[in-house]
Amino acid sequence: MAEKTIGFIGTGVMGKGMIRNLMKAGFALHVYNRTKSKADDLIAEGAVWKASPAEAAEGADIVITMVGYPKDVASVYFDNGIIAHAKAGAYLIDMTTSSPQLAEKIYRAAAPKGLHALDAPVSGGDVGAKNGTLSIMVGGDAHDAEAMTPVFQAMGQKIVYQGKAGSGQHTKMANQIAIASNMIGVAEALAYAKHAGLDTDKVMESIETGAAGSWSLSNLGPRMLKGDFEPGFYIKHLIKDERIALESAQAMGMDAPGLALSKEIYEALADQGEENSGTQAIYKNYWNEK
Repeated sequence: MAEKTIGFIGTGVMGKGMIRNLMKAGFALHVYNRTKSKADDLIAEGAVWKASPAEAAEGADIVITMVGYPKDVASVYFDNGIIAHAKAGAYLIDMTTSSPQLAEKIYRAAAPKGLHALDAPVSGGDVGAKNGTLSIMVGGDAHDAEAMTPVFQAMGQKIVYQGKAGSGQHTKMANQIAIASNMIGVAEALAYAKHAGLDTDKVMESIETGAAGSWSLSNLGPRMLKGDFEPGFYIKHLIKDERIALESAQAMGMDAPGLALSKEIYEALADQGEENSGTQAIYKNYWNEK
C-alpha cells in the first residue's frame, strides 16, 4: 500500500500535518492548494506540486480532499475536477467536514465511473493532524473503507466505519454539536474561575480529570488562559459546520438549542473580526483583558 500515489488537495492547517504523516508512512504525495506558497514547505520535503485538482487526481491511486467549505468540495469534485480526471479504480476520500447530502452526491457520481468514494471527516484539530492521532469517521462501502485502512492509520488513531455514504459526515455533525455546547462551558468555567480570583492552573488540575473533563478543556483551555487564539480550527469553519448541522437537524425535525446558541455566539465574534481566530477565542466573549 505504501507504494501508492496519493493526490492530496488542500494544504492548510490540517492538510499539512496529514500530508507529512502520509509521506512518513511511505506514500508518494502529489499536492494542490489554491495558494501555492502554502505548499512550498511540503514541496521542499518531497511532495510533488500539481497545478489543479484535476492534475492532482490524474494518475493517483488515491485522492484525498481537505478543503474549506462544501462549495469548495463540490468545485474540486465536479467542476472539471476529480471525478472527470481520476483513473478508474481510484479511491476518492473527502476528509473535509461537509454536507452529508453532498457526500451522497459524490458517491452516486463516482460509482458509475468505477471510482470508490468515501466521506471520512476527522476530529482532533491541528494537534491530531500533526501527531497522526486524528479520529476518522468513515462513510461509504464497507469494503472500500477496509481497503483504505492503511491510509487512515497513517493519519489517525481511531478509525471507525460508520455506514453508507454520508454516514461519516453525519457522525462529524454529531461531533460538532457536542463541541459547540462544550466550548461555551469551557470558556464560562475558566472565566468564572478567573473572576473568582482563583489560580486557574490549579483549577484546571482539579477539573480536567473529573466529570467536567473534555478534549476541549484540556487542549484549548490552556490556550484560552494564555491568550493564545491562533487557529487550530478556525471560527469561520466551525460556523460553517454548525450551519450544516442545524440544517441537517431541522431536516430531521429535531431542535438543537445548544448548537443554535453556540452558532449565535460565534457569529457575533466573527462580526467583531475574529473569523480567522481559533475556536478558543470564544473565551473573549466572557473574559477579554484588553
